Amino acid sequence: MSSQSDSTQSDGTQSDGTQSDIVIIGTGFSGLGMGIRLRQAGYTDFVILEQSDDIGGTWHENHYPGCACDVQSALYSFSFEPNPDWSRMFARQEEIKAYLKHCAEKYNLMPHIRLNTHVVGARYQSTGQRWAIETMASPDLWAYRQRKWLNPGDELDRNDPELPPVTRLATPILISGMGGLSTPAYPAIKGADRFKGKQFHSQDWDHEYDLRGKRVAVIGTGASAIQFVPEVAKVAGHLDLYQRTPPWIVPKPDRAISAPEKALFRRVPSAQALLRNSIYWQLEARVLGFVLNPRILKLGEMQARRHIRRQISDPELRRKVTPDFHFGCKRVLISNNYYPALTQDNVDVLTDGIREIRAHSIVDGEGVERPVDCLIYGTGFKAQEPIPRGMVFGRAGVDLLDAWQAGAEAYKGTTVAGFPNFFMLMGPNTGLGHSSMVYMIESQVQYVLATLRKMKRRGWQTVEVKADVQSRYNASIHAKLGDSVWQSGCKSWYVNEHGRNTTLWPGFTWQFRQQTRDFDAGQYHCERTLAEAPASPTPEISLATGS
Repeated sequence: MSSQSDSTQSDGTQSDGTQSDIVIIGTGFSGLGMGIRLRQAGYTDFVILEQSDDIGGTWHENHYPGCACDVQSALYSFSFEPNPDWSRMFARQEEIKAYLKHCAEKYNLMPHIRLNTHVVGARYQSTGQRWAIETMASPDLWAYRQRKWLNPGDELDRNDPELPPVTRLATPILISGMGGLSTPAYPAIKGADRFKGKQFHSQDWDHEYDLRGKRVAVIGTGASAIQFVPEVAKVAGHLDLYQRTPPWIVPKPDRAISAPEKALFRRVPSAQALLRNSIYWQLEARVLGFVLNPRILKLGEMQARRHIRRQISDPELRRKVTPDFHFGCKRVLISNNYYPALTQDNVDVLTDGIREIRAHSIVDGEGVERPVDCLIYGTGFKAQEPIPRGMVFGRAGVDLLDAWQAGAEAYKGTTVAGFPNFFMLMGPNTGLGHSSMVYMIESQVQYVLATLRKMKRRGWQTVEVKADVQSRYNASIHAKLGDSVWQSGCKSWYVNEHGRNTTLWPGFTWQFRQQTRDFDAGQYHCERTLAEAPASPTPEISLATGS
């Protein structure tokens, strides 16, 4: 069990002296799913650290108008906790967040969760075979970033005396439940720091700012933007949509779920299970086009082109919103109201790029200046950096991002060589372009649990995947990806600067579940005692001071 004793460190930082058997970062589907399964397996000494003021992960952080899931609710939920009361086939943000809150309360996770706790660093200490974690109070860190003009994800100056106080805790097992789409990305545009109007990223939506009658500029046309643009267009005086690359969009088969259907799901749970399974196999069939035979995707492209023709009559606007890359190369989006919003008289789709941002205007690539009251970034997230630099340090103090010089990689998307007892949920190459991430998360949770059980049974203190095993595994992953539509030439957030797709799983999800069904100890270095652990060649370094 954990123990606590308040103390002051030699560098002046505060420590609550907490020791926990397991520390989990994040309270989205990953963190909560891991916590629930730990409790069901009999584990009681674990904590879940959450940087926000409430649980829900991305479904708490993202609350922009129109925010909703693009996977059907019956499948985008835990297999062990079906919800017969979903209001729609595709649930909206507030309903998904409420579902996650329900799960946390039903399975008694709330006592394990520390809200407003931002993890600023975690370092593996070979001498004690444990992870030393440092956190800051999120409100204090937010105020610090505001003073320093730092965006979320910007690296902190460890030597700055104005940094908020640090609290320390330690654990032998560290589990990351941080999603890959959690750190907002901002484009490098000349003059962005000089803009004097209102501006925010879609993840940090300011609901107190009244958009009615305002001149609004939106930069980006990704998954978030196609959901909030129609809502902004309803109230803005004028909306300029700056589009770099149009996405392929197909109709969204959404509808309200009727009261009789909900009653049936409550009385006969197997009926909802049947719906879930039918959706699963329908979505799974998409892999045939994405990976095995991209020519099949021509059918999807035909549907997307027909969708444009039916909803947009203006030939010039049709041209602007029609992609010039293979269907499926970038994320395929679903919407019924995005194209109609673009046809409104108060909306302009601009495709000449942005030369610079001025105090109250934007100058496009052709030199045309347009006034702006509010600037909204719909520019997505740093998918290639699922964990920020300066946050996780493995053996010898190696930063995780330095271990990923050619791009993020892990064994089965879960463990990384050089980082003992560190597990990632939704890690590299576990993302999907066709189905529910909750299915993948549950598969990884099972793998972590199997690992922990075997560690306890065999008396192992640490497990660390072998470097050559990780290399061979990722070579096989990228060999499969090489023939997929995702490597067909377009530039997307799936692919890093080296041309490697570090994001997506190249196959059926049931194949991933087979791989993660049990812990394959032969692929790992498994250490029983402290004596077996190799000594760290460098002294331990304080995360707070860098010395």
